[in-house]
Amino acid sequence: MWTVREMTEADIVAVSGIRVVGWKAAYDGILPQSYLDRMTVEADAQERRRYFERPKRGVVNLVAVDAQGTVVGWACVGPYRGTGSSATAGELYALYVQPSLIGSGIGRALLGAVHAHALAQGFESLLVWVLTDNATARHFYERAGYAADGAVQSDDYDGVSVSEVRYRRSL
Repeated sequence: MWTVREMTEADIVAVSGIRVVGWKAAYDGILPQSYLDRMTVEADAQERRRYFERPKRGVVNLVAVDAQGTVVGWACVGPYRGTGSSATAGELYALYVQPSLIGSGIGRALLGAVHAHALAQGFESLLVWVLTDNATARHFYERAGYAADGAVQSDDYDGVSVSEVRYRRSL
C-alpha cells in the first residue's frame, strides 16, 4: 500500500524521474518528440531544487511512497494561477504516477490527499488543465468528479501549438 506525505528535498531526484518518465509516456504522440527527447531528470531536478530554495506561498507538493519508502507518485496543488476564477479556487498543477504503476490506485490516493489539502487551504473548488488529446488523463479526472468547464488554452512546444482543456471539481 502507499502513504502520501509532503515532499522533502530528499525526494527531488525521485520526483524528477517520475515527472520526466511520466511526460514521455503520457505525451508520446501528443507533444513533439523533439521536446520530449530533450527532457532530462537532471534538468528537472535542478528546477525542483530552485523551488525548494524559494518555495511559493500556498503551494503543496505531495508524494506517494510504497511500503519500502520509494516515491511512486507526485502531485502539486496551490492557488489558481489563471484569471477569471475566484480566490476560492485552487489548482492541481501536476499529478504523475510511475508509469508502470498506473491503474494501481496511487493516482486516486494522491488526488484524495490533494483534495484534503485544498480544503484545508480554504478552496471551494479545484481546477486542472489537461492536454486535450490526453484521453487517459481526461478519463481519470472525469471518474474523480471533474468536468470540463469550457475554458481552453494552448501552449507552444517546439513550434507546435498544443491545446488544453480546463476541468473543475467542487470540493
